[in-house]
Amino acid sequence: MRPTLGWQADGQVLRRVRLERRDLRPGDLAIRVDYCGVCHTDLHSLGAHTGTAPLVPGHEFTGVVTAVGSEVTRFAAGDPVAVGNIVDSCGECAMCRAGQENFCHEFPTLTYGGTDRHDGSTTLGGFSREYVVRERFAHPLPAGLDPAATAPLLCAGITVWEPLRHLGVGPGSRVAVAGLGGLGHLAVKFAVALGAETTVISRSADKAEDAAGLGARDLLVSTDAAEMATAGNRFDVVIDTISAPHDLAPYLKLVAMDGTLSQVGYLGPVTVETLDLLVGRKKLSSAGSGGLPATAEMLAFCAEHGITADIELLPSAEVNEALDRLRRNDVRYRFVLDLADLSEQATA
Repeated sequence: MRPTLGWQADGQVLRRVRLERRDLRPGDLAIRVDYCGVCHTDLHSLGAHTGTAPLVPGHEFTGVVTAVGSEVTRFAAGDPVAVGNIVDSCGECAMCRAGQENFCHEFPTLTYGGTDRHDGSTTLGGFSREYVVRERFAHPLPAGLDPAATAPLLCAGITVWEPLRHLGVGPGSRVAVAGLGGLGHLAVKFAVALGAETTVISRSADKAEDAAGLGARDLLVSTDAAEMATAGNRFDVVIDTISAPHDLAPYLKLVAMDGTLSQVGYLGPVTVETLDLLVGRKKLSSAGSGGLPATAEMLAFCAEHGITADIELLPSAEVNEALDRLRRNDVRYRFVLDLADLSEQATA
C-alpha cells in the first residue's frame, strides 16, 4: 500500500489523517494531487455521512503523474493530468460503448464514496496528496491552462458543457443561465465562447457587472415579474444551475418554441405543469457529469479559448472554513484547495 495524507470526515468536519492508497495495478497512474475543487456534492456527502465507511471528499482535481503501471501507454512520470468525478465503469454496456461512462448501466465508480470494482474497497477522494486511478479515466492537462483554475472544469465545467453541446448551442442560439455560481459562471463562459447570445438570470440586479464581465449580453432579474414576462418564450436553451429547491414554471415560461430547460443544479424532486411544456412543445431535460470523450473535448475547447474557472485558492488546512462559506454561498465562484500543505515536508 502507498501511504499519503488527506482530509477525512470525523462527524461533520474534516480532519487530517494518514491514508493508504492501493499499490499500482498494471493500468494505473499514481498522481500527486496539487489542486482540488470544493463542490456542493462534498457538502451533501458530509451532511449524509453516517460514519459506516471512510469519507474523503474531492472529485475535481489536477496534479502530476508520479508513477505508472506496467501497461500504461498514454502517460509518464512528470505529466500534468486532470481527473473528474468518475474513475471507473464497466466499459461494456451501451452507455460505456457510446462514451457516456457517466451513465454506465452498472453505475460508474465515483472518485469518492464509490466501490472499487476490483477489491470492493471504498474510494477516497482528492482532498489528499495522492490519488491512484486507472489510466483511462485521467486526462492530459492542456498546456497553458492554470492547473488550479482548471480543476473545477472536471465537475462543474463538464456538467454544463455536455448539455450545451448536446443541445447544439452555437452562433445564433439564445441561451439563458439561471444562477451565477460554480456551475453557472462556467455555463456563461462556455455559451459565450460557443457564439451564443447569452443572458444571466439572477435574483437581483447586483450581478449585472459580474455577468457582463463573463461576456453575457444581458441580465434578467428573476424576482421582477415584469422583466420575466417581457422575456417570455425568448430562449432556445435555459441552463438552470440553481442548487436549492425552486419552482421551474417561471423558467419554462422563458423557453422558446421547441426549446429546452436543462435543469442541472438541484437534483431533488420537482413538480411541472404539463401545460408549461405543452404550449410551445417545450422540453425539460437534465444532465450529470460527462463521458470521457466530452470531457476531453471540453478541455481542448478551454485550452483553445483560454477558459478556466474563477476561483478562490485556499490551503487545504482551511477546508472546513471553505465548506462553511460554501454553505452560505460566500464564494466567487469556486473554492480550490492547494494540497501542497499535505506534503510530508510541509506537515513534519
